[in-house]
Amino acid sequence: MDKFQFSIRNFQRKERGFTILLAALIASLVLALGISVFTIAQKQLILSSIGRNSQYAFYAADTAAECALYWDVRESAFDPAAPVTPLECDGDATVDVTNDGGSYPVTYEFEFEPNGYCAQVTVIKNTVHPRTVIHADGFSVPCTDVQVSSRVLQRSVEMTY
Repeated sequence: MDKFQFSIRNFQRKERGFTILLAALIASLVLALGISVFTIAQKQLILSSIGRNSQYAFYAADTAAECALYWDVRESAFDPAAPVTPLECDGDATVDVTNDGGSYPVTYEFEFEPNGYCAQVTVIKNTVHPRTVIHADGFSVPCTDVQVSSRVLQRSVEMTY
């Protein structure tokens, strides 16, 4: 009987370290699972913010192109024979227009911030072959941050008529 009790004690001593090993293994699995879920959630958050900012940049470009189209078609603001006048875009923004002073083709440029996002517009009027190109670049940041921001997104819209 003494031998039997001795072997049970040896068996119990060998089993004591197994519980700690099992607990450490389960804890490391749970930690790895938690880190992977956090990494996936973080990447999804970055992707959704990129999509949102891309949409804002597109809206700025579209607003700018529509503004240039309105002023060209309705008000003849980009007539090469007329002097350059300031435009009103996005309700209350007064936009100064510059041109290159050339005669073939004449290029007009202006910049404004619809809803706080930068929009840069180039209007090219070809006087020899009646054709107009409106190219608008929209950015996901204000105009002062376009050159310095590391996360600026740009979307473009171009109209030809």
